[in-house]
Amino acid sequence: MSPMKRAAPAAHRNERFIVETFGPRLPDSGCILEIASGSGHHAAAFARAFPHLDWQPSDPDPAARASIEAYRDELESTNLRPALDLDVTEPWPVGQVDAIINVNMIHISPWITTTALFEGASDRLPSRGPLMLYGPFMIDGQHTAPSNAEFDARLKAKSPAYGVRDLTTVTNVARSNGFDDPEVISMPANNFSLIFRRR
Repeated sequence: MSPMKRAAPAAHRNERFIVETFGPRLPDSGCILEIASGSGHHAAAFARAFPHLDWQPSDPDPAARASIEAYRDELESTNLRPALDLDVTEPWPVGQVDAIINVNMIHISPWITTTALFEGASDRLPSRGPLMLYGPFMIDGQHTAPSNAEFDARLKAKSPAYGVRDLTTVTNVARSNGFDDPEVISMPANNFSLIFRRR
């Protein structure tokens, strides 16, 4: 393994479930932007699974972008683009895209990151274009499992700005940025996929 390539055990475990869930909800063609791609494991998995789509990874962390490049080097296909230096709270270096994917970000970042994600996505998605989120969420202010409550406590101990977000609160931000209420899909390990579509 390249010294730049980051191991991603959690991404390896959830890869199949995310690919199977997001796949039928993706457009038939076009460019898919992944926000906060991290190691690049999911970006490479998407590119392999959907060779008819162009995959645009991004991450504000230079080490993450180097890891994404290491994944790109191992791919035989050419539909995985070089990673963009993209921080959702800053001007985005990308124009219109056909779908946006974001996995496991909003609970490990300040709340402003969630609002900026929806604002940026609203400016770049076409009508009915999907913004797809994956991760743990509270429902009506309640954790869906004791393990999620423990995870939330660990996150807040690391930073008071972090934490598992409530579905209703996230949906309200989506509505205010021109998105319909999400399709909510239960996933393994007490996670959810949320599919928001631009009005």
